[in-house]
Amino acid sequence: MTNDQIEVLYEDNHIIAVNKRPSDIVQGDKTGDAPLSDFVKKYLKEKYNKPGEVFVGTVHRIDRPVSGIVLFAKTSKALSRLNAMFQTKEIQKTYWAVVKNKPKNISGKLVHYLRKNEAKNMSKAYEKETPGALRSELEYDMICSLDNYHLLEVKPLTGRHHQIRVQLSAMGCPIKGDLKYGFDRSNKDASIHLHARKIEFIHPVKKEPVVIIAPPPNEILWNEFVKRVG
Repeated sequence: MTNDQIEVLYEDNHIIAVNKRPSDIVQGDKTGDAPLSDFVKKYLKEKYNKPGEVFVGTVHRIDRPVSGIVLFAKTSKALSRLNAMFQTKEIQKTYWAVVKNKPKNISGKLVHYLRKNEAKNMSKAYEKETPGALRSELEYDMICSLDNYHLLEVKPLTGRHHQIRVQLSAMGCPIKGDLKYGFDRSNKDASIHLHARKIEFIHPVKKEPVVIIAPPPNEILWNEFVKRVG
């Protein structure tokens, strides 16, 4: 990735939000691939001609095959405040998910108990309280249908490991391309059709409302849904 490939959605003195591509990782992992945070640092260093190290604080993460909004802090003050806001659920995230099976109800709330398997990097959903499982809630609405696929707007009410992926799968609606959670084939680029579409919060320093929206990847199915939904 080069700096001109970073799609900046929002930036001020305290915060920068970028539109992550499905192949990017937010923070370094065992693959050794350069994380998105490094490219954001390079972008800021070059844009402002900064000498020395540039501060970029990672506030939250989204899975590697997922696209969409990732928020970074440009100051330690913003980082600590945003971290606290995520903890207290003052930041509302909205996702788009493309699924093959039409949900039985076109809108609803899902409640499961998710238990993470560290060895497999997967979570399993249970209908009832289970030892080691955490209560997980989300709301969804079906907002558009094509011949073979349906677009759901999803609002997670908790922040669990792979929550949207595993809960939609448990509902019988695995996300397109998500082999790990029950879809029948992978996408050619190893992405899944889950996109962090919107994020809303009160600015941690300016105390003003901020709404950031990210266009989905430039891909035939996403493009068709965007055309329909607007």
